Amino acid sequence: MAFAIKAEVVDPRARTFAFTAHKTMYGGKLITEGDTVFVFASETQGGQGLIALGIITRAERIPKKRGIARQTPRVSVTIRRTALAKRPLGRRELEHLTDWNDGRPGTELNFKFYRQSTNKIVGISNKAAAFLSKCF
Repeated sequence: MAFAIKAEVVDPRARTFAFTAHKTMYGGKLITEGDTVFVFASETQGGQGLIALGIITRAERIPKKRGIARQTPRVSVTIRRTALAKRPLGRRELEHLTDWNDGRPGTELNFKFYRQSTNKIVGISNKAAAFLSKCF
């Protein structure tokens, strides 16, 4: 399984990215060392969408807090960048893909990242990973 993360990225060309206690959805909590991850710089925080491909070098699950009934699982990760995106892919390129049941990889990404526009780590299908790989 591949993963994607949407986050505030200060330096899009950094060789390493670190994200602390990041929200997970759609299987994102299963991320572990050695996994492939596509990095999206959050457009709501000045980013440009897909910026990098990397490998997880550290993944640490954050324990849930006692006494809180509903908690989104959180994970801290460190990512070693292996490639920079060569073409843009973000909200603007994906926003027209809104037929949530069409099975297209771009629609999957639009649904997981932009339908609820919070920063998060998500699990993605092999089709979505192959689609994203074409940007490198």
